[in-house]
Amino acid sequence: MNKIVSGLVCSVFALLATGCTTVAPNYSVSFPNVETLKQAGPIQAKVGEFNSTVAEGKGSAISMRGNKMISPYKESFAAYVAEAVKQEFSLAGKLSPTSINEVTGTLLQNDIDAAIGTAKGDIQVRILVKKNGAIAYDQVKSAHTEWESSFAGAIAIPRATQEYTVLVQKVLGSLYVDPAFIAALK
Repeated sequence: MNKIVSGLVCSVFALLATGCTTVAPNYSVSFPNVETLKQAGPIQAKVGEFNSTVAEGKGSAISMRGNKMISPYKESFAAYVAEAVKQEFSLAGKLSPTSINEVTGTLLQNDIDAAIGTAKGDIQVRILVKKNGAIAYDQVKSAHTEWESSFAGAIAIPRATQEYTVLVQKVLGSLYVDPAFIAALK
């Protein structure tokens, strides 16, 4: 009997240790961000390549309680941020593939911690605006978010994946209200 119980306990721990891979939700635009871009006046840009210097693979996967979250865009969170910028510029009527202004970026920090109690997320992105190939804007933008998290992973992990979109919305919101960013696009 002890061997059976021991075997079951080992099986449960092995199952829990394997984890799962979750795909982050597709980016959902922030309408306040879109409105901020609309109010910025006559600006236009194309969105170039975003890359990542994030250590430990967090540019391609984020570990949450033994589970892995990947981006739905080329399995790259840098591509996730680029897609977010494209969507918001497009909805604001500011995206132009022929613009002399190009927005690019580098993902510097990217983390979601689905901790028990208070969970949190942090992101840091270096944004460049090139005007006719010359750098007109070069700034690092950061965002932090926190939310109440459950002890149960089945509740905490889906909530954490949803909060990733909120985190990206926040960092882009801080970019769009930067007068230097808007000036670089004029």
